[in-house]
Amino acid sequence: MTDVSGIAAERLKAFIERIERLEDEKKALQEDIKEIYSEAKAVGFEPKIIRKIVSIRKQELEKRREESQLLELYMSAIGMVE
Repeated sequence: MTDVSGIAAERLKAFIERIERLEDEKKALQEDIKEIYSEAKAVGFEPKIIRKIVSIRKQELEKRREESQLLELYMSAIGMVE
């Protein structure tokens, strides 16, 4: 392994190459996800709402409840809820 000023060059290069491969995979996955949203839109679903649902589903149940209650409270406070 080449050692340049205390840096293990081959190990550093391996880390960088792994990151680059993962970035490429991430880009491909993002394109796949974009395509799925397009498919959903083509059959009449609203991608913006699907994104919101995906985001909400990532949260723990208690966190969702808390946010929902706060949203309701804030909307009520500014007259958005009847």
